[in-house]
Amino acid sequence: MSEEHQVNGECPSTSAQQMADALEELEKWKKKVQAADDEKSRLLLEKLDTEDKKKKAQQETTELMKEAEQLTADYNKTFQAIQDEMIHLHNAKQDLLKKLQHYKEQLKTKKTETDSLQQRFKIKAQIPKKKMKFTHVDEEAAGESENGENMVPNTRAVFTITQRPSVLLKGGQALITFEEEKVADQILRLAKCSVTCDRSKIDVKPHSLSLDPSVKFEVHITVSKKTIKFSNAPPIMPEERMRDRLELSFSKPSRGGGEVESVEYDSKTGTGRITFLNTGVAENLVLKQKFYVSIGHGMEVNVAPLFEFQLKKFQTFSGVPKRTVLLKGIQDVTDEEDLQDHLEIHFQKPSNYGGEVESIKYVSAGNELTAFFVEDSAEVEA
Repeated sequence: MSEEHQVNGECPSTSAQQMADALEELEKWKKKVQAADDEKSRLLLEKLDTEDKKKKAQQETTELMKEAEQLTADYNKTFQAIQDEMIHLHNAKQDLLKKLQHYKEQLKTKKTETDSLQQRFKIKAQIPKKKMKFTHVDEEAAGESENGENMVPNTRAVFTITQRPSVLLKGGQALITFEEEKVADQILRLAKCSVTCDRSKIDVKPHSLSLDPSVKFEVHITVSKKTIKFSNAPPIMPEERMRDRLELSFSKPSRGGGEVESVEYDSKTGTGRITFLNTGVAENLVLKQKFYVSIGHGMEVNVAPLFEFQLKKFQTFSGVPKRTVLLKGIQDVTDEEDLQDHLEIHFQKPSNYGGEVESIKYVSAGNELTAFFVEDSAEVEA
């Protein structure tokens, strides 16, 4: 019976089992395929989403790159503008420095010129003491006292100061003044002059002479006959009390004082002025030079006259001595006096373009001499 149920050598129950297994396996593969399709769909959706994000990122990147390029261009443009401005400012600075240097040089030149002019016009001289002679009373300036006598309030003096033009004559130089202007002009036209000195000859060069400006002015001095100056009066008490004590002391006739009209006192310097009502008191006190003041344990003050100075009629003069020639480059071939004689003889001869010599002065090497000039018929001569 077992032989009847076998088909082609297989049992019917085995085939059914295999079919069931095959269906189960097929179902599994269907599920796997479905799962694969779902994964594929999911991946496709993610891919699409990623591509959108990628496009968006690319777009943002492109925009950022464009913005970066614009910023770079703006930066380069700004940097170039700053560079150009810096170059412009540097050039402007260099121009200003050049101008500053130029102005400094101009200022230095002007200062040198100013110093030179100040030196040329500066007057510094030791004026010798001179006895003064009373000449007259100015009737117009004089007042009249109660008894009808003339009263001169101040003493006045007028001094005329005249500066004589001068030139410093150095060693190896000579000044020669001709009587005629045309002779000096002829000599100045020569480049050099050959002067015979015994057995030798010397070449001298003639030069024109320019004098520094000179001045002439009047000094008007007024000496007060009522007011004196005092000093050496330190403030050992309050200023008002010092003023009262000074007035009290200078009012005492027993000390040579008199009635005081006004008192001026500077406590910082210890100096001041006393003005008396009448003349004569100030003159007497000035002669004493010292005055005793009743302040504290006693104080001796210095007394001096009150001067007022005025400069009037200030005039400057400048010019060229047309009859005088400066000779330079003279060699000491003989002694000073003989050489001066040879120079005078040479320049007196008409054959040497010379003429009558009014004066001549030669200075030997190593010496110096100041030559003074005076006015003569509106011309300056030696």
